[in-house]
Amino acid sequence: QVQVVESGGGLVQPGGSLRLSCAASGSIFSIYAMGWYRQAPGKQRELVAAVTDGGSTEYADSVKGRFTISREIAKNTVYLQMNSLTPEDTAVYYCNAEGLVDEGGTYLGDYWGQGTQVTVSS
Repeated sequence: QVQVVESGGGLVQPGGSLRLSCAASGSIFSIYAMGWYRQAPGKQRELVAAVTDGGSTEYADSVKGRFTISREIAKNTVYLQMNSLTPEDTAVYYCNAEGLVDEGGTYLGDYWGQGTQVTVSS
């Protein structure tokens, strides 16, 4: 029914940039919020950035000023522009769609993407 798919990960040198994309597809009427989480080896998964349908954004302190989240609500798509990347940004990045409602008005809850690897290394 509903699928969340991420893309854009890869290998980049320190100081470089990447742009991650995430699209939710299926019989979707609305999504309250979409966001990006990441998990590095040996660490807990953490929120990187999120945006609501009202345009409110939230960022982890470690990425403020470097990452920008944006959302195309009509396309159920969210992006994460990552600039000035450092090795500490290396992680698997997961897309989350929160509070999904289908076209019939049924609340479906949350959906996660499969994750995309971001590696920052020289």
